[in-house]
Amino acid sequence: MSVLGQEQPAERPDERPDERQGRYQRSTSGMVGALLLTFLFVIGFVVFRGCNRANPDVRPDHIDYRAQVGFAQEAGATLVYPSRLPAGWYATRVDYEAGTRPELGISLLTPDQYVGVRQSPRDLPELLAAYVDAQPAAGQSVTVDGGLVRRWQTWTDSGGDTALSARWHHESLLVYGTVSRADLEQLASTLTDATQKARE
Repeated sequence: MSVLGQEQPAERPDERPDERQGRYQRSTSGMVGALLLTFLFVIGFVVFRGCNRANPDVRPDHIDYRAQVGFAQEAGATLVYPSRLPAGWYATRVDYEAGTRPELGISLLTPDQYVGVRQSPRDLPELLAAYVDAQPAAGQSVTVDGGLVRRWQTWTDSGGDTALSARWHHESLLVYGTVSRADLEQLASTLTDATQKARE
């Protein structure tokens, strides 16, 4: 029984356990555990997907370069391009700049090498510097039968690239790449300026 006029002693916080503090500590450890389990689950899922997913087969698009040449010819351009490609070769890109003296570039891939064909109003040294090497080594001239041009100058660089260059109707022609010179000569023998029908 309390006596009026007498103050009851205040309850001191340290005289009973802090239940809320205990609950807070347990919640923190539970949250850490849940985050750890979630992290392990995500890592396991990523590893599982990586082990069971086949590697994507990424290949460049095949471009119908002759159809694009045909569209440019319909606009009045005179262009030099391969009439056909060796087996296993295909075009991946066509660069065309219209004008009174147009420029055409065709990028090709073999099963494991790169080849380019270029027709340009620019001088040969400029083309060689852009697509082969700033200072390529000049080789012997070669005769190529069957194409628009018979005499070609050969070039090589320290990285193993090879090129054939020639002049045709005040234009520069360049056939270059990482394939052998014989392969480049074979491609040069197919060059033509024949009218190519544009496909719809």
